[in-house]
Amino acid sequence: MSANIAALLYLVAGVLFIFALRGLSSPATSREGNRYGMIGMAIAVATTLLTHFPSFGGLLMIVIGVAIGGGAGAFIAQRVPMTKMPELVAGFHALVGLAAVLVAAGAFFAPRAFGIGDANEIHAGSLVEMSLGAAIGAITFTGSIIAFLKLSERMTGKPILLPERHTINIMLGVALLALTALFVGTQSGVWLFLLIFASFALGVTLIIPIGGADMPVVVSMLNSYSGWAAAGIGFTLGNLALIITGALVGSSGAILSYIMCKGMNRSFISVILGGFGGEVAGPAGGKETRNVKQGSAEDAAYIMQNAGKIIIVPGYGMAVAQAQHALREMADMLKEEGVDIKYAIHPVAGRMPGHMNVLLAEANVPYDEVFELEDINSEFGQADVAFVIGANDVTNPAAKTDKTSAIYGMPILDVEKAKTVLFLKRGMGSGYAGVENELFFRPNTMMLFGDAKKTVESIVKSLAH
Repeated sequence: MSANIAALLYLVAGVLFIFALRGLSSPATSREGNRYGMIGMAIAVATTLLTHFPSFGGLLMIVIGVAIGGGAGAFIAQRVPMTKMPELVAGFHALVGLAAVLVAAGAFFAPRAFGIGDANEIHAGSLVEMSLGAAIGAITFTGSIIAFLKLSERMTGKPILLPERHTINIMLGVALLALTALFVGTQSGVWLFLLIFASFALGVTLIIPIGGADMPVVVSMLNSYSGWAAAGIGFTLGNLALIITGALVGSSGAILSYIMCKGMNRSFISVILGGFGGEVAGPAGGKETRNVKQGSAEDAAYIMQNAGKIIIVPGYGMAVAQAQHALREMADMLKEEGVDIKYAIHPVAGRMPGHMNVLLAEANVPYDEVFELEDINSEFGQADVAFVIGANDVTNPAAKTDKTSAIYGMPILDVEKAKTVLFLKRGMGSGYAGVENELFFRPNTMMLFGDAKKTVESIVKSLAH
């Protein structure tokens, strides 16, 4: 295949990737966006194979690799529950980062195969690109592993604050610059591997002090890192499709991180440098002893049947209980009785961006009933009922009043302004940020304790009678 045709096909793939990102910006067009992405990737892979047609042995290795990776991916995709999706995404980011490191190492040991020089002299520009791709990839790999361990609760979700961690990060950053200069100047593999190991360490020190409340931002940030790692390696390989794809993923991940930071009142620069999530801690104290108003499914059904407007606020508790289908059934029954139903989504509800949107779409909740925080917040004051199902930190009024709280300054859903708040929760435990929710003790709040799915199903039965 000629270089001009290959460049044209890569351009077509890049345009399809842009359409994919545009489609994925809304649940209503997400399926179409996925299709554009898959078609674009198929064109890019086919063009790469036809441009650099491998030998029979090379082709066999590619087929085996695709079979192993594709088989593992299909197996995981069929079995992973939606509640485990955040850690799955973190795991995938780790694989992208490790792939960038391995490609950089492969390019160093076989430069002629990559068209970047020979064993005695690799082009200086390629050495810089190799260093950047390997460093960002290594940081992404270990950072994603830490995020995976925290999200899967194999490691504590609380911040792990290393002594002088900022000094350590600065020293590691300076070391990366020095090692890159030494590697480019000497072309010695020793400096490349020291660069990779230092980057591995920096990935750990950047992510390990971040607490659970900031984990959605971590996921989007690592997504951006993985894209830039791929773009850096794309320059080394001279692959236009990989450069375009990596740049799109990196930039879109950075934009998403910015949106998430805005939704959590975090500093974007602080996020990039890993210096957030650990400095502020909530007030110490014993178990809350204040009384709460407790109700039953029958009470909730009666209140909602007599409501004119209900705003439903889903959270991670809904995901854990897989209550989205029962929730939609309850909403449909209420709509039949003339109740106005809307859903309010906080940008960091769940454990990753868009977590709640995906679950509601899975239950076929109409897209026009789902609203983001900035579009729905002003309506809580006119709502008869705010139905909170497993959303904790994103509804906590302490974010607006308690300057000692770990979530202070984070924009929240103003559910406390509704006439009645029905709060579904297993118990009185704090949210992922480890902060007691002041909403529990408000006079207009009724707590419904128990499994979210079973509670909603009980409400459905009561509505049917």
